[in-house]
Amino acid sequence: MASSAASSPLIPYSHVEQLREARGIVRQEAEALLSLSRQIDTEFCRAVDCITACSGCVTVTGMGKAGLVGRKISATLNSTGTRSQFLHPAEAVHGDLGCLHADDLVLAISNSGETEEVCRLLPMFAALSLPVLALTAAERSTLGTRADVVIRLGRMSEAGSLGLAPSTSTTAMLAVGDALALVVSRCKGFGPRDFARFHPGGSLGQQLQSARDVMRPAEQVRIASELAVVREVLATRPAAVTAGQVRRSGAIILVNESGRLTGLFTDSDLARLLEQRRESQLDWSICRVMTCGPATVGGDASLAEVVDLLSRRKFSELPVIDDSGCPIGMIDITDVIGLMPNEVTE
Repeated sequence: MASSAASSPLIPYSHVEQLREARGIVRQEAEALLSLSRQIDTEFCRAVDCITACSGCVTVTGMGKAGLVGRKISATLNSTGTRSQFLHPAEAVHGDLGCLHADDLVLAISNSGETEEVCRLLPMFAALSLPVLALTAAERSTLGTRADVVIRLGRMSEAGSLGLAPSTSTTAMLAVGDALALVVSRCKGFGPRDFARFHPGGSLGQQLQSARDVMRPAEQVRIASELAVVREVLATRPAAVTAGQVRRSGAIILVNESGRLTGLFTDSDLARLLEQRRESQLDWSICRVMTCGPATVGGDASLAEVVDLLSRRKFSELPVIDDSGCPIGMIDITDVIGLMPNEVTE
């Protein structure tokens, strides 16, 4: 019993109340999102079609907390293949309207649909013949009635004891914005390689690298003919390695007369020859003692695939080949250790 008490220390009653309140707020917002997910209708599909067809920029606008959400939605659109910008409603009438072009589209965000700064821009958007998508709780509001497409959030209670601060509503706006960006991204055929181009930095960028990005190029790898004698191959190293420009790899890539990869000769293969007292085989053609048909990856393979293969098959080296089967480089496990953290953050 004493052990159990030690592992579950008592907390003050005030903390119990705080935890109860916090869990209630999170639960309320989660339930609002679940309800909203059931209400999303074909207006959402119309919005997706408009954004997908837009040849210009998706200009997101909103005031206050809705504006902060709008900035995030704009950032998500940019990172998932849809060009976007945020237009501050108050700054718009002081010259920033100049960022708009005839082929743009506007996504206006206002929970009430009556935000003065946003509604004041509607005639200007109309004068420029810009389609307007509205994200609002009130379909019959000024914004709702003057927009071309309305994604309705519906009335929802804000969280917290006062029920006044934008919380549940802004969470809903953010979720719908994510849904728009990600569905549009899929419709455009935006893939992992495209995503990687926009996220080159941080741990996320590292994981999205390709085999070509992390491999040791062919000129820094030992490549030899499969017909060469083992002893001669072992005595030959590429100039880059000899000059100390790169670390030594524990494998030699073997190729046939056409330059296609046929096998590997690794440190382990050499160790087996010596342990089994087969030193005479050092004067054989290396194709007789090499590891035939080794696992390989293409240059466009993702780092995640590379690490998974190295880990699952317990490899230390992995040749990288082109479409014709010719080696273009080698991945050594020491080059990728630490590039795949367990948790992804950016």
